[in-house]
Amino acid sequence: MATTHADAVEKQSNAETPMTRLPDGVSSPRAKLVYLYLATHGAVCEDDLCDGLSMKRISLYSILKTLREAGHVEKADGRYALA
Repeated sequence: MATTHADAVEKQSNAETPMTRLPDGVSSPRAKLVYLYLATHGAVCEDDLCDGLSMKRISLYSILKTLREAGHVEKADGRYALA
């Protein structure tokens, strides 16, 4: 049986992705913003986060620290990504 476009869309909408639901414990608006940015952009460096979110580095460090300690974000080779 051939897969139709409607079948593909339904399957995609039923798939659990980082964008469909924020993890428990991510409650601050800025943490949500960082999490969703990483979900849509993949692994990025601090400069990309600062520029993309128009956020000061000092604020970003605190948010990233909280997300990393909660196990939602990881840092490798100077880039942040969802864990």
